[in-house]
Amino acid sequence: MTDFELRTTAIDILIKNLGIIEAERFITLILKEPFDYTKWQTDLYSDMSVDELFIAASNLKDNSTT
Repeated sequence: MTDFELRTTAIDILIKNLGIIEAERFITLILKEPFDYTKWQTDLYSDMSVDELFIAASNLKDNSTT
């Protein structure tokens, strides 16, 4: 996937899931504030065990294919 395709796909996903206004707000937040995605992900799931995280991911996958 090229950088252009990645950006286009990501924007499409944001708009589909958040709507255009909230997608724009999200992009603005990312651009104006320092953001460490890896730290955010670590903090986001710090209270979940690996098994709980696996189950949550599996449920999300199952629900997205229906």
